[in-house]
Amino acid sequence: MLTAEAPGPADGRLPPATRTILLQGDSALAKRQEILNYFHRTFDLYERLFDCISDERGFYAKAIPLRHPLIFYFGHTAAFFINKLLADGQISERIDAAIEAQVAIGVDEMSWDDLDDRNYVWPTIAALRAYRAEVRERVSRQILSMPLSLPIRWDSPAWVILMGIEHERIHLETSSVLIRQLPLEWVRDDPSWPACDRARQQVSSVPANRLLPVSGGEVVLGKRDATYGWDNEYGERRVTLAPFEASAMLVSNAEYFTFAAADGYLDRRWWSDEGWAWRTFAGATRPTFWVGDIEEPGSLKLRLMTREVSMPWDWPVEVNALEAQAFCRWKSSITGRSVQLPSEAEWAALRNRVAGDQPDWETEPGNINLSRWASSCPVDMFAQGDGFFDIVGNVWQWTSTPISGLGGFAVHPRYDDFSTPTFDGKHDLIKGGSWISTGNLALASARYAFRRHFFQHAGLRYVVSSYKEPALENPYETDEQVCQYLDFHYGDEHFGVPNFPRALSEIAMDFCPEGGRALDIGCAVGRASLELARRFTHVDAVDFSARFIDVAQQLVARESYRYTLPLEGELVDYHEARLSRLGLGADEASRVHFSQGDALNLKPKYTGYDLILAANLIDRLREPAQFLAEIGRRIKPGGVLVLTSPYTWLESFTPRANWLGGVRENGEAVTTYRALQLALADCFEEAAPPRDVPFVIRETARKHQHTLAQLTVWRRRA
Repeated sequence: MLTAEAPGPADGRLPPATRTILLQGDSALAKRQEILNYFHRTFDLYERLFDCISDERGFYAKAIPLRHPLIFYFGHTAAFFINKLLADGQISERIDAAIEAQVAIGVDEMSWDDLDDRNYVWPTIAALRAYRAEVRERVSRQILSMPLSLPIRWDSPAWVILMGIEHERIHLETSSVLIRQLPLEWVRDDPSWPACDRARQQVSSVPANRLLPVSGGEVVLGKRDATYGWDNEYGERRVTLAPFEASAMLVSNAEYFTFAAADGYLDRRWWSDEGWAWRTFAGATRPTFWVGDIEEPGSLKLRLMTREVSMPWDWPVEVNALEAQAFCRWKSSITGRSVQLPSEAEWAALRNRVAGDQPDWETEPGNINLSRWASSCPVDMFAQGDGFFDIVGNVWQWTSTPISGLGGFAVHPRYDDFSTPTFDGKHDLIKGGSWISTGNLALASARYAFRRHFFQHAGLRYVVSSYKEPALENPYETDEQVCQYLDFHYGDEHFGVPNFPRALSEIAMDFCPEGGRALDIGCAVGRASLELARRFTHVDAVDFSARFIDVAQQLVARESYRYTLPLEGELVDYHEARLSRLGLGADEASRVHFSQGDALNLKPKYTGYDLILAANLIDRLREPAQFLAEIGRRIKPGGVLVLTSPYTWLESFTPRANWLGGVRENGEAVTTYRALQLALADCFEEAAPPRDVPFVIRETARKHQHTLAQLTVWRRRA
């Protein structure tokens, strides 16, 4: 019999961090219990982290401008379960639609992220605690009832559950960094999150770092263990390394102090252009978590998650990638050697010296998995592999490698925006884990990356090496679906059929006066949105796919975007979408606001429109009747709703019971057009007869889809 754990230990201790679970096993019943326990411990541990906030302002004030306030993240991880289970068709009802819309998106500071506080009315802490309790119960029931066969694979219902669990463990770590950046008076020093009590208080007492040789050879990157992994971990890349040297220890506060005390933050020579721009903007003269004046090193303190302590000089320094790079350039100058951050492959060569991996450890080999402290510890405490220390744990280690997909990379359909928005050359990999890295984060195969000016519990190890990471430059988009939509929106016309997004926008604009506001819901890569901006002063472009939104935003920023199209077999052709060729430019782009969003659960800010265009959307929604019932309140009286669809109802998108038409009721045929008339009758009147609008989608050089979408126009009654 399966049993549900009670929320959290009653004695004040933290729930056990729990290692990640294996995907295979001998008993589905035992694996189900294991998943249930893993979920409960993760959920409870995350809530205990937020108990460290003692002042309500700590929930609602932004710790840093480029992140949401912590109240968002408190609800975000719970809503993630519901949103993903809905998308996967495992559940059919929301718990709280308003909460699940407000806290859905906001992991990275993408240019299209909505970080404007004016667009949010945050829930109360009590409301979110109640919401989380409901999610805990709902997900528990799903774990107990879902189909489960072993091993667990990408398409298994259990994979989505594990996705939610590991996602929450990511935010356990990133939220702890935000708590660390709150004013100290807003947090409590919780004894269940103990800091390490071992530290050398004098710079001179810290052991000197040294370089150790590492043999070269081939390193194979890519996940091979049988645990949950994110899509960017799968695939393979082989790198042949020449012998190199690596620092035995992480760079300590004492070692880094020599750089800061030598005016390293004020000397332009050591900084990249990006680094100097950040340093100047931030006014940085020392690491962010150092408190005090470096001119008086004896008075310096270190900010931990919930307290300040006298500077532990033998703990690892925690800096962003730009600071780590500057330190290496300075170190290279004073040593005359090629000092740099390790590449992902070089770190992997070091990791091969540490036996085993997290699921199999009898005891953690270092300060990782919350197994010891809620802080860093001395850099010479945990020996790992022939003279090295902290290859695993203590703090993350910045690398010189921008994240990208390994050979054979494929997007997981249930989280299409986890990896690909970071494949931009601006997000560098961190490796090795920190003291609060648990679950997937503590695995050797983990591949997490952050913008170079972001802070995590991350520091550095340096290498002396001639290896240079190949520049991350794939100027042509190769994702098949994205490329097909880019060509559909911005490519050549085929067989004399006019460009579909442009044709729709021109038809729609005939029914609206110049100026005003428009919403393009299901905008894909944005051509219709840009066309509407010729007439409207404000266009919201919303799509469920983060990949589409990110590509659209990059196209607007660059004014062009390159992509490939299948020619035949393995052969591809190279194309470029260029706005100027279409008579579109900065003027139109400035009026379009791209956002990721769910058509069935839009945020309250999406309202007051003169036009809403929903192109080929309704037959791809789980509940199209719900969309039609709610969309009217977002349009002004006299405003226009334009719908198009080929009415290709498929159970893979819409449960058969939710099809609007294409069915028989009481023996009579029900068309979708008739269903639209009935569904919209209360709020709308038809503004024009329906018409068919053709479109062509190119699949290969000699294969195209030719489709007719029915276009209907509805004017909201005054």
